[in-house]
Amino acid sequence: MTTVLDDQDRYKEIRPYNDSEVPAAIERLISDEELISAVARFRFPHAVNYFGWLLKPLIRRALHKRVANVRTVDDVQQQVAHFMEQMIAKTTDGVTYSGLENLQSGKGYLFISNHRDIAMDPAFVNWGLYQCGLDTVRIAIGDNLLRKPCATELMRLNKSFIVKRSAKGPREMAKTFSELSSYIADSLQEGHSIWIAQKEGRAKDGDDRTDPAILKMFYMAGKQKKLGFVEYMQQLNIVPVAISYEYDPGDEAKARELYETSTHGSYQKSEFEDIESIVSGIIGYKGRVHVSVGKPLTEGFETPEELALAIDRAVHSQYRLFASNLLAADAASADITAEQRAQFEQRMAAMDPKWREIAKETYARPVENQRS
Repeated sequence: MTTVLDDQDRYKEIRPYNDSEVPAAIERLISDEELISAVARFRFPHAVNYFGWLLKPLIRRALHKRVANVRTVDDVQQQVAHFMEQMIAKTTDGVTYSGLENLQSGKGYLFISNHRDIAMDPAFVNWGLYQCGLDTVRIAIGDNLLRKPCATELMRLNKSFIVKRSAKGPREMAKTFSELSSYIADSLQEGHSIWIAQKEGRAKDGDDRTDPAILKMFYMAGKQKKLGFVEYMQQLNIVPVAISYEYDPGDEAKARELYETSTHGSYQKSEFEDIESIVSGIIGYKGRVHVSVGKPLTEGFETPEELALAIDRAVHSQYRLFASNLLAADAASADITAEQRAQFEQRMAAMDPKWREIAKETYARPVENQRS
């Protein structure tokens, strides 16, 4: 039966879950056979084939106990924070931040970020906000990553909203992007910050560039209000964000994809490749990580292309260059230690020679962008 609330909730199909929806979503997750099987394979890879019948009920019971007191969105964020603390300790050599002092509590910001890792980019931004006592962001995520019901549940529990990349045809795409634009505008108006990548998909070649089409999508809500591009975009509190990884857990996989595309003209992803990328990004070694939050862009930019270039300049200048970047670009630096050089050379040597140079060029690209 449709309620009045449902009729008024125009973003129900794409928005994150609210507090009242959390308990039921958690129950659906714990009852999801694919999720329990995935946890069993991850935690007990050698035993699951023989003792899955025993392990799965135990895992389900353990999950029930772990989330027994999780009833609200904030409760979920507390669970994620606990996980982040453990992940940072195990897979990084430290996470640092700059620019968080530019942000005000209770104000909605549109964080436009470079994009290297599906899950960890917004997670590291959220970790910095959380540590400063600021509200975490609502995260834009493509529906191409939500092919499994459990993935959708997990993401929407974690304040993610859905970008329908699967929309086909001019009319459906216009409707989809208009809805997305309005949702972002309303979120910001209500004081909720948004994280969105500067273009569709990760920058697999390390070249961080803003797609003006993203900015045109933002402006659709402004057009509906009969506002000019300059005036409307100034209202969005756009903040460029640069996330820098000393080592990318997905560097070899990205290089292989780029090699296959350049050699054979295309690359066909396997069914679970996106999920595997998410997992490798979470559990893989990252070295040092730095998140640089820029100042809100308050100048007037006449066109999406002009604004995109301004975001690019900010992201490139804010990017923290690590030894891996400088070594890949053959940039001399007295700060590079023998240990760092050996670590980088060992990582490159472990890769297939066919795509080793592509991986090296990916690490060098941020250096080249700062030079240009």
